[in-house]
Formats: sequence, structure tokens, C-alpha cells
Amino acid sequence: MKTEWKYTDLAEAYLKRPDYAEGAIDAMLAHAGATAGAPVCDVGAGVGHLTRVLAARKLLITAVEPNDAMRNLGIKATRHFDHVRWFEGTGEITGQPEHTFDLVTFGSSFNVCDRQRALTETARILKSHGFFACMWNHRHLDDPFQTKIEHMIADHIPGYNYGTRREDQTEVIAASGLFEDTRTFEANIIHQQSAEDCLEAWRSHATLHRQAGERFTDIIAQIQRLLNELGQPIINIPYTTRIWVARKKE
Repeated sequence: MKTEWKYTDLAEAYLKRPDYAEGAIDAMLAHAGATAGAPVCDVGAGVGHLTRVLAARKLLITAVEPNDAMRNLGIKATRHFDHVRWFEGTGEITGQPEHTFDLVTFGSSFNVCDRQRALTETARILKSHGFFACMWNHRHLDDPFQTKIEHMIADHIPGYNYGTRREDQTEVIAASGLFEDTRTFEANIIHQQSAEDCLEAWRSHATLHRQAGERFTDIIAQIQRLLNELGQPIINIPYTTRIWVARKKE
């Protein structure tokens, strides 16, 4: 199953991406009333970052991921959970039966879907009064080191932007006419990485990869130089996990 975004070459690097702040995840689950044993569909599950967090809370997870390389890494990452099943599918066509799930999640994947079609598909597979949730980790761009990286990227790509992943999703959700009572939850998290893993995470940055084109290699090389100049074996990278949650209309 193909999507516009190509992740095969980035799959291994995605393992170095930060996890989501557990405080935000727990607030989302509490609001949705999703407790142990609840059926949850994690759409665009990638290499399993969100899937692992949900599975650790004993939710029954159906993970949907279109990219073979990403899905295979996700299967490996969640192999010790016997309540996680993996399927090929997209946000627009999950391949899941209707009226099945209490909660459908999109962890850093809603922005790569046709969002209105994904919301329609989500409503189809949700039970009555089920919940939709989408989330991203937003790096703190005002952190001094991150600011240096942002300035460098802007020099290479005038007009560079992060697209819909940094937008407020409330109006998009409301526009579907399928969901109501949108709430937001967020919590901060410090992601600690070695300089090598930090660089590997940047290699997985699909938005940067798409906009940089042939300049991507040069940008990665310059990030490596900045990391070398920083001279720290462990990098503290501040993030905020932001989640939008809405209830299916009846």
C-alpha cells in the first residue's frame, strides 16, 4: 500500500526519534476512558513509538502502517507484547472493520494523510462515542542549540516550514462534522541522545528531507559540524508532546 511520503530509507533512523511524554498520553487516555483491555487502533504506527506506550498500558492494540520497512521494525519493537497486532493500511484506508475501536490514534502521522478522509475513516471504525486523537512531539525551537539548527536550515531552504504538524488541529477536526468536544493535552519531555543518535534522528526528518531535496546531505553534514562544535557527548533536547482529542458525534 503506497503513500505520497516515502519512508523506507528513513525507517532505521526513526528508531532514534523521541518517545511521547507519558503525562500527555495518560491525560488523553483518561479523557477517552481507555483503560486496560480497551481496543485501540494506532494509525501510521511507524516503528512503534506510540504503539509501545499504549501496549504497556495493556490496551489491545491494532497497529496500522503502510510502509513495509517501518512496519517490520515496529513488529520487532513490540514482539514482547502478545496484545499487539500489525496490519498494512493507511489513515484513509485502514482495512479495519467498522464500529470496532474505543480510540483511534495518529502518532505523528495525521499530517501525512488526507486529513478529512482520515477522519471519515476513523469515524467508520470507531464505536459509538469513541475518540479520535492525533499528536506530535514539537521540538522547542527557542532552545539555544535548536535555534542554531533552525537558522542553518533557513539559510539552506528559504521559506522552510513544518507544515500542518505544527498547526492547531481543532478547526480541521470540526470541519469534518464527525467529531465534537475537541480537547488538547500537552506535557514537556527532555529527550537525551548521544550526538551520534541525534544526527541519526535528523536523518529521519521526512519534512526536512522533502523540502531540502539534493541539499539534504549538506544540511545533515552541517548539523554534524554543529554537534561537533557543541562538544557534548549527551544532548538534552526539550520537546512538548501536544495531543488533540475529539469524541465521535452520534
